[in-house]
Amino acid sequence: MKIIESFQNPTIKKILLLQEKSKLRKEENVFVVDGWKETKMALENNFVIQTLFCSATTVNSDDFPKMEATLSSQKNKIEIIQVSDAIFEKIAYRGNTSKVVAIAQQKQVALSNISLSNNPIILVLDAVEKPGNLGALLRIADAANIDAVLCCDVATDIYNPNVIRSSVGCVFTQQIAVANKESCYQFLKSNQISIFTTSLKAAKNYLSVDYTPATAFVMGTEATGVDVFWENNADQNIIIPMRGQNDSLNVSNSAAIVLFEALRQRQL
Repeated sequence: MKIIESFQNPTIKKILLLQEKSKLRKEENVFVVDGWKETKMALENNFVIQTLFCSATTVNSDDFPKMEATLSSQKNKIEIIQVSDAIFEKIAYRGNTSKVVAIAQQKQVALSNISLSNNPIILVLDAVEKPGNLGALLRIADAANIDAVLCCDVATDIYNPNVIRSSVGCVFTQQIAVANKESCYQFLKSNQISIFTTSLKAAKNYLSVDYTPATAFVMGTEATGVDVFWENNADQNIIIPMRGQNDSLNVSNSAAIVLFEALRQRQL
């Protein structure tokens, strides 16, 4: 096993840059995974792990042989690098409680490659900009076990470390396609999926709408809501009535409400 004990090592500098720079992640088609739970979820969903970094504390723990066995069962050979506890504290968001930090290959999913169930539910995210919100939305999509998440004109990298962290690894469990609005709209219409856009304009109470056929929910940013394109092209704009003084919920809360209402109607 290779051992690194210097902060000046090029490999350590590289992993720190990958955490910070979306451009570098895209150029190299890789990203950083923080934590053993998240790394296992990536492996279980057929992501390729290239390199795994462990602290000296983790390598000497009772858990490490099980971790090694999991890694050795993969088709590709995974390089395991031991680093000093001080270096691991630098590269891991949660410090030694993370146990491992990994570098993994990105997956690019085209709209044409998305596999749909007989009666799909899809979440469309329109220009969602905050990594924490995107991660929370992916966690909800996993909880509802929907078919796919379509990211339209997203303002954040889906492999941003904060997305992976806030999704608790659910970024690995979803079919996620990144495309423009027009392409996503054409995909939905060609698959005969009804489009419901959360909006304040000419909208029906979300509880009065039938979501038992194939359904897509479009969610926008908290600041400006969905683009007018979706409001104009939706089969129906829907609204979650507010009983207090505020006019809206956090986007992830709104997504949870409408997705689980669709599941309730289908008695799933």
